[in-house]
Amino acid sequence: MATELLTTPFGARSTAAEVLAGVDLAGRRAIVTGGASGIGVETARALAGAGAEVTLAVRDPAAGKRTADDIAATVGGTVRVGRLDLADQASVGAFAAGWRGPLHILVNNAGVMAAPLTRTAEGWETQFATNHLGHFALANALHGALAAAGGARVVSLSSVGHVNGGVDFDDPHFERRAYDPWVAYSQSKTANVLFAVEADRRWRADGIRVNALNPGRITSTNLGRRLGGLADPPAAFEPDSAAVSWKNAEQGAATSVLLAGSPLVEGVGGRYFEDCAEAAPHRPGVRRGVAAYALDPQDAARLWRLSADLTEV
Repeated sequence: MATELLTTPFGARSTAAEVLAGVDLAGRRAIVTGGASGIGVETARALAGAGAEVTLAVRDPAAGKRTADDIAATVGGTVRVGRLDLADQASVGAFAAGWRGPLHILVNNAGVMAAPLTRTAEGWETQFATNHLGHFALANALHGALAAAGGARVVSLSSVGHVNGGVDFDDPHFERRAYDPWVAYSQSKTANVLFAVEADRRWRADGIRVNALNPGRITSTNLGRRLGGLADPPAAFEPDSAAVSWKNAEQGAATSVLLAGSPLVEGVGGRYFEDCAEAAPHRPGVRRGVAAYALDPQDAARLWRLSADLTEV
């Protein structure tokens, strides 16, 4: 019998602040990667507004400081900044080594999209290295802090783009196949879901639950402007159609904070959400839902082994 999909009172047009209205996160500590731009800012703002102590893990500490000051001025709370370059394993290690005490919430929000072919110092393709391997190494390095929290949550931001293809385990870094920036992006976003599946299986006994999500197609972000064509939604768009939902940054952060802090998903893990609800299986020709291969437990375990070998976790 199929498991009934989890729903909430919130939807495509809900904002992060609305999702956490009345939720008390006082005493909880959170990290938001990429918290100085786009939906990362609004994720951090909503968590801080609910009382959490938030650390922005960012490549540019100066930009992080400006964002932290803005959040403190608008909603109050304690907002810290730490330097983190997910494409640099030494930076990931240094950030994690500097963390002290329990960690209740880790939002793996940062990412790059459809970038030209570049490689890290290890020779890894940059989108796979940043979007997946950096977050994989970070979460593993912070596992002790997450376990110490007693009921921690890890949130892995994927994309509807994952439905365009899975992980090529034989050539994840495009060493033999021709490079395509969108194929590379899709692979990394599938990896984000597979990570949630396997991390939740491995860590739930430690009180750590892990979920993945599609935030929607976010308008007016730096990422959208750089690529072109993502700045403004079509005038006739209606939410919950057969296509991915267009959202502003406040709406785009809603599913992230639902998984990070809402009691509505307490004890839930290993799932993929969109528009503040568990996503239905993907259907061909529809830009919504979750592909079966992204939830495949065997592929999730295989990716974990590959990632652990690469990052020496």
